Amino acid sequence: MTMTQAVPVTVAIARRVDPARSSEMVAWIRAGTALAEAFPGFLGAGWVRTAPGSPEWHILYRFADHQTLRRWEESPQRHWWLTSAQGIVEHTRVERRTGIEGWFDPPAEHIVELATPPGTEPAGPSAPPRWKQAVTIWLAFFPLSLTATLLTARFIAGVPLAARTLIMTLCLTPLMTYLVLPRITRALHWWLHGQPAPWRSGRTPR
Repeated sequence: MTMTQAVPVTVAIARRVDPARSSEMVAWIRAGTALAEAFPGFLGAGWVRTAPGSPEWHILYRFADHQTLRRWEESPQRHWWLTSAQGIVEHTRVERRTGIEGWFDPPAEHIVELATPPGTEPAGPSAPPRWKQAVTIWLAFFPLSLTATLLTARFIAGVPLAARTLIMTLCLTPLMTYLVLPRITRALHWWLHGQPAPWRSGRTPR
């Protein structure tokens, strides 16, 4: 008997679109978010571009569990929304992640599938304890947040608080996602998974 994992699921989708049609892309994403908001279990959505003028868009949406996510993904509303962008948007990659553990598991473990019966396949590596995950995220976020706060206080102190916060989050999110957090989780892999320190085993961190 198969069972779904009763944990929040985040779907990350990479899409490509002509930079000249960025305004249409933003409107399309917002329309999809508005449709998804009406579905039970919807927890939020967002997007980020790789760089100004880049054709690469990274879109995320999150549902309470696999079952509520499936209702949205199989809905006629989503089908209509996807078909409305044909000829404009190219879908290039999809990843599904469960909670914050997605940052700490090997890439193969990012995909959320129906659980298999016991004994049919070997179990994958377990996620690190949540307190270790929290410490790792804090180690990545604190210096970035401190640096951004000092820079914004010095160079754009006259900008309203809401605008400064928006600028900070727009800068920090891709830095955390694509640069800092992947590096620090690789450096602390031994500690996260309870392995001997590299300098004790004679190995360098991965």
